[in-house]
Amino acid sequence: MQLDDMRIFVATVDAHNFTSAANRLSLSKQFVSRRVMALEEALGVRLLIRNTRKLAVTELGQEFYERAKRILGEVEEAEQAMSLRRASPHGLLRVSAPMSFGMVHLSPLVAMFLKKHPDVRFDMELSDRTVDVVGEGFDMAIRIGTLADSTLIAQKLAEVRMVACASPQYLRRRGTPTAPADLARHACLLYGHGGPASWEFVVDGVHKAVEVHGPLRANNGELIRDSAIAGLGIARLPDFIVSAALKAGQLAGVLEPFLPRAAALYAVYPQHRQSSTTIQAFTAFLREQLAKSLSA
Repeated sequence: MQLDDMRIFVATVDAHNFTSAANRLSLSKQFVSRRVMALEEALGVRLLIRNTRKLAVTELGQEFYERAKRILGEVEEAEQAMSLRRASPHGLLRVSAPMSFGMVHLSPLVAMFLKKHPDVRFDMELSDRTVDVVGEGFDMAIRIGTLADSTLIAQKLAEVRMVACASPQYLRRRGTPTAPADLARHACLLYGHGGPASWEFVVDGVHKAVEVHGPLRANNGELIRDSAIAGLGIARLPDFIVSAALKAGQLAGVLEPFLPRAAALYAVYPQHRQSSTTIQAFTAFLREQLAKSLSA
């Protein structure tokens, strides 16, 4: 027995004849009649009594009609529920984000998003390491700055200003650099992973990478910030990590005329997840909210 045959039978009973049912269903009268006969054969009972003027429903036909109406109604409700689920954010979202950014900005926004979309669940990893989004099974990662070539889709969320800064006591002891080349004589605190370190500046309108060295490298921005506050050297960090220390006078900005424009903040995700309603909704939400918080 096919569900479509059940629909045709119910429509036929409602219309009281094959012709009207066929018109409602945009089918031929012959096809409707054949499908009702096939349904009777499948059930092994007579459902309709046919005469020249109209159809009469047998006792068993009436019972089947009522049951079929309930079944078709439940099927329609299930289809609508699944359609709504497809159209609304739902399910588990695994997200990787930098530690400091996650604590300062992402944490309150995740809470806001969950209140707005209670069918969504988050699995968050806050870490300053660069995760393998596809290999480690993440749905999305938040990244700052230039992106390495990859097959990931990237959507720009906002811009983050980079700040070069040091403690007042360090600058009194070692002097304040007045040009990027002066960094060769300074201790620099390196934020990132291993390998040669360079910081980008704009000199005479040209972007220039300046090689830097120092006593500490770490992939956590707060550790670098605290080391700069302790007077160990000059740091170059996103402003959301150092803004409070700058306002409190624990750090002072340096080389501000040479700093390049703000770095981009991206949401990246695998190509096979680009149609995800949940990812698209969360990305749009982040873009809207970060435009407020990062510009404040």
